[in-house]
Amino acid sequence: MNRKLDELREKAAALPLKPGCYIMRSADGTVIYVGKAKALKNRVSSYFHGSHNLKTEAMISNIDDFEVIIAKSEFEALVLENSLIKHHKPKYNILLKDDKGYPFIRLDIKSPYPRFSIASRRARDGAEYFGPFGSRGNTKAALEMLLKALKLPTCSRRFPRDLGRERPCLNHHMGVCDAWCRGVLTEDDYKARVDEAVMVLKGRGRELTAELTERMNAAAEELKFEEAARLRDTVKALELLETRQTVLNKGASDTDAVGYFEGEAKSAFAVLHYVQGQLLAKDCELLEDPLGDFKESVSLLVRQYYMDAELIPARVLLPMETEDLEELQQFLAEKAGHAVTVAVPQRGMYREFIAAAMENAREETERNTTATERVSKTARWLMDALGLAAPPRRVESFDISNTGTDDVVASMVVFVDGKPKKSEYKKFKMRTIDGQDDYGSMREAVGRRFARYVSGDAGFAELPDMLLIDGGDRHAEVAKKALEENGVNVPVFGMVKDDRHRTRALVTPEGREIGIQANPAAFAFIGNIQEETHRFAIEYHRSLRSKRVKKSRLDGLEGVGEKRKAELLRHFKSVKAIGEASLEELAAVIPKNAAKAVYDEFHRGEEQ
Repeated sequence: MNRKLDELREKAAALPLKPGCYIMRSADGTVIYVGKAKALKNRVSSYFHGSHNLKTEAMISNIDDFEVIIAKSEFEALVLENSLIKHHKPKYNILLKDDKGYPFIRLDIKSPYPRFSIASRRARDGAEYFGPFGSRGNTKAALEMLLKALKLPTCSRRFPRDLGRERPCLNHHMGVCDAWCRGVLTEDDYKARVDEAVMVLKGRGRELTAELTERMNAAAEELKFEEAARLRDTVKALELLETRQTVLNKGASDTDAVGYFEGEAKSAFAVLHYVQGQLLAKDCELLEDPLGDFKESVSLLVRQYYMDAELIPARVLLPMETEDLEELQQFLAEKAGHAVTVAVPQRGMYREFIAAAMENAREETERNTTATERVSKTARWLMDALGLAAPPRRVESFDISNTGTDDVVASMVVFVDGKPKKSEYKKFKMRTIDGQDDYGSMREAVGRRFARYVSGDAGFAELPDMLLIDGGDRHAEVAKKALEENGVNVPVFGMVKDDRHRTRALVTPEGREIGIQANPAAFAFIGNIQEETHRFAIEYHRSLRSKRVKKSRLDGLEGVGEKRKAELLRHFKSVKAIGEASLEELAAVIPKNAAKAVYDEFHRGEEQ
């Protein structure tokens, strides 16, 4: 790869300082990434120098070659990039799943039994199109309500193919479909009902309601009560539909506000549509990958969103400045056929629109991300960042706790699938270490844990995918030596803390640091492990110290109960220090008669 990287660097260095697009290809010639640049030489060369985020590093590792297309201007490069991405759909570009913008309602008039559907744009297919309308969600809901009001089919059956084949479905029994599948009503009846739906879609809903009301009254006068009842129900349904009719009549918004959110496992891109300051509709799409470079990604997603839009608002609000703001504005204006203002509001009503779009993107992301997905995404990130063979499912972590030279202990906590598994926590009291020796203590604790694994102890039978050590590279180094002494191979990393005692990075035994603060999920996960390991070690140390204090030379002394023993230990820190204290120092902590009893106990046999 280093030789290939040198070749790519040399090729990039020979590029001109001109605007254009670059196309990255894998070894089999597949286009894996498309980008634009103001200066091709600088932009393409940047990929092959310095460090990058994990997604970019993964992309770079798959580049076998690249080509460039020189453009006349930055604007032409922007348009070209959009077209190339749409054509090639590269793996490492962020892509909307489908074309967004304002939807149409399509009527397949070629069919003897025409059906309505939602379409992204008009097509030259002989169908009739209505719109464009507000958002997809609201348009779909209004269309379904219209079809039910007119008792047109919404099922998957196709006519005339399925006429008389099966019994009517539940929709008929619920009174929202006239069971056209029975073949009782004719093709002309069906088309007449479709014509009524078309009147509503063309904004003539009130005219249709008046017409149906007249027919209802006429049917009642002719004693056709069943027909009158059907028309009455249709009129009521259409009147109810009036409350949803704004989505069909409003058309495009005059202001769109763009928002984004990058979560632990997914990201989201949201567009809120406003008409005269009132929120009309929302479009939001979940993205499986992080947005990465927000400025570049937001610009690209906006272009994808409006690429085939029939209507573009007069104002598009972005959450941040982008390098191509002027080119983006020109692109949207040319697509729209009218002036479009692209702005980044800093205050006032428009800033509130952006805040709402950002919040909608956040809510959509978090609502659609499960706890399992969060853990899985974090594990995959750690695998890539740390160079592991697989996502770490089981993680074990060690910490040492002591007070001076007394009661040196180690804790081992276990996390499985992102959660602590307390039934497998282990405690170690040092056997071979005298005094305060963190490195020696760590080597002993880790060595004993994996010696038990080698011996076949059922309580230590499962190996971790990753070992975390509370401390720096020296702690990780001694832990690795303990593993090697037992013939075990497990990746080891030290947890390096910042000045607020939070793990800011992981470090290898060789001293290479891997930052984790840029990934909030990984930062929180490792931080939780570090805190839990420390907590467990402290608790074990305190319990041992408490037991030792309770069984000491202070027991049974006149005037010295549990409370005074605790006061002495709190002040002098250890029983040894209590024994070395003078009578005056002891009397400063507890009453004089009790201090005398303690002093005499530790100085019995000494010359007076």
